[in-house]
Amino acid sequence: MRSTYKSSLILLLGSSAALLSLSAANAQTADSAIRLNEIVIESGGDGSATGPLTGFVPKRTATGSKTSTSIEDIPQSVSIVGRDQIDAQGAQKIDEALRYSAGVFAQPFGVDNDTNWIYIRGFDATAKGTYLDGLQNFSYGFGGFLIDSFGIERIEVLKGPASVLYGGSNPGGIVNYISKRPNGERIRYVETGINSYGNGYIGFDIGDKASDAVDYRINGKIGGGDNYTDFSEEFRGVINPSITWKPDDATKLTLSANYTHLDATHDGGGFLPYYGTVVPTKFGKIDPKSNFTEPSIDRYDREQASIGYEFEHEFDNDWTFRQNARYGHSSVKEHSLYAFGYASGPFGFAEQPDLTDNLSRIDFEHDTTVNNVLIDNQLEGVVNTGAIEHTLLFGAEYKYFNIDQVQISGSGTPISAGDPVHGAPQASLGEPYIDQVIKQHQVGIYAQDQLRFGDGWLVTLNGRYDYVDTEATGLPTYKGNEGRASGRAGIAYDFANGITPYASIATFFSPEIGVTGNLEFFKPETGQQYEVGVKYRPEWFDGLITASLFDLTKKNVVTGGFRQETQIGEVNSRGFEIEAQANINDAWKVTAAFTAYDLEVKDDADESIIGKRPYLLPETQASVFAQYTVPTGKLAGLALGAGVRYVGSSYADKANTLKVPDVTLLDLKIGYKKDNWGVDLNVTNVFDKEFVSGCQGVNVCAYGEGRKALLKAHMTW
Repeated sequence: MRSTYKSSLILLLGSSAALLSLSAANAQTADSAIRLNEIVIESGGDGSATGPLTGFVPKRTATGSKTSTSIEDIPQSVSIVGRDQIDAQGAQKIDEALRYSAGVFAQPFGVDNDTNWIYIRGFDATAKGTYLDGLQNFSYGFGGFLIDSFGIERIEVLKGPASVLYGGSNPGGIVNYISKRPNGERIRYVETGINSYGNGYIGFDIGDKASDAVDYRINGKIGGGDNYTDFSEEFRGVINPSITWKPDDATKLTLSANYTHLDATHDGGGFLPYYGTVVPTKFGKIDPKSNFTEPSIDRYDREQASIGYEFEHEFDNDWTFRQNARYGHSSVKEHSLYAFGYASGPFGFAEQPDLTDNLSRIDFEHDTTVNNVLIDNQLEGVVNTGAIEHTLLFGAEYKYFNIDQVQISGSGTPISAGDPVHGAPQASLGEPYIDQVIKQHQVGIYAQDQLRFGDGWLVTLNGRYDYVDTEATGLPTYKGNEGRASGRAGIAYDFANGITPYASIATFFSPEIGVTGNLEFFKPETGQQYEVGVKYRPEWFDGLITASLFDLTKKNVVTGGFRQETQIGEVNSRGFEIEAQANINDAWKVTAAFTAYDLEVKDDADESIIGKRPYLLPETQASVFAQYTVPTGKLAGLALGAGVRYVGSSYADKANTLKVPDVTLLDLKIGYKKDNWGVDLNVTNVFDKEFVSGCQGVNVCAYGEGRKALLKAHMTW
């Protein structure tokens, strides 16, 4: 099987080399005015699928089709958060930036500065559903890649299945982070800030033309200090250099790299019991800022690097070849103690405290190294057959994921929930329960046809086939392989008044890693989605409104405890989403969203929870954020912003007997910009509401973040 994959990889690379040679022989010089216009569009602005947005309103995307397409022409719901909105809301992490997006449940576990936690349409996108510039940021266990929001130009959410374009991924949707890229413009930007916890940073963004054919850009950030909970602190640094070479109007090559370092003591506020957070005990409630690790031994160390490229060449016949590739390496080492229920004696734990409020603790350590290789080849062209225009896309993709992981755990000493005393010596952890290397290869071929006809009709047809091979050696050892097809069909009609109704059906698959309790290799998760909706781009102001209804079913869901898993689970997510983004005029910018779901367990090994809602997930969310900037007069440049976020109630247990209350939070912003400098103050959770963001069981609840103020100054030159 390894030789088969080596052959597949050689075939992909060989085909790419042949096309590269052909592109050099066919460099186009004619029709330069048209091509120059295309280059300007791709460099940024509203016509770009990767460049900065003007205000809050997106125009085009490549995430939903892998071609630069108007958002209205994608037969699924798409949400895009640009840099202006990220900065207006004072978001410092990617999951923070998605708190105002329809269909997205972000930060379900409160403060977690080393992970971006994201759920879409009721399904976890954190491990399988995040992408950087169209290439997957797959993670497994504790092995993956942390992307800092400072180097990101826009965040795109494609809701619903995306297997037809990206292979195995989260069925609820994917999040594609679009990097800041060289654009040939002079960029000189520096930003510095500090929050109310005492965590400060300085960031820079520098870009320009090195020559007529070469553009460059480099951005980065360094910072650190205390975080929200006791003892939590960090030091991090990120740098992202990139360079674009355009030898002629038809050819472009962009090289990019990243280095990320994070050295931290873990946040607290998580892994806490329901009784003592949501519901008080006779000892009261646990302080949201309490941290039950042992700071003298706690550590989080991440070293991460990647290098990649994006190549594009347009041939004389207007067909375009693209190849995107990236190699990534990540090393993460962690050691921490976390609570797991109240201690009831030397051999167990209780849900509620009896004689004391002592918490049991688990002592956990891991050492994880990940290497991955990603290559995506695309060939795009336009063909006319009578009155029908076809935008065709053919692709071949290879993914390689290698994780070397060691995990060890043991019992830690108990600690008081109300008056924790740290420093007790901990026993040695002993032998690991996981010590293995997992290698996963995935090869996929895909095709897409976007058919335009009848002065407004658009039909989108997709098909893809993937073959996945997984092998684990060590403790435990297993292997398996699977081939699976997926598809999508969508139809839309663009009315002249800006209204575009659409409908689509899509199937998906998501390969799993691991074995059941009977040592059978996991089958891929599969399912389908039906979606209808309407997108409206008004003529009388710059805006985009999207409303959608969907019915999404995921099958072969892994259920059961560790080493006791079964795979008969089925979960259905049906719902309604509406989102509006508007640059009403030069002064007013608004984004608003509403989400209503019906989430239901359709099948499970535990028959008692069939018909119940999965825990953790709220079925209702709503938000609105508006910013007003004084356009003229003595106060010109003064910006005032306010946002309200509502997160509905959820359940803490699978039986739906323990409820987590809903919460409404207020965020405010005041800023001032004059000439080439500016200053902003953002305050989230203004009233410092104490709330639980979510629970994954009676002993696994997390507090949401309290009030946080961020003061930021920035300057260009």
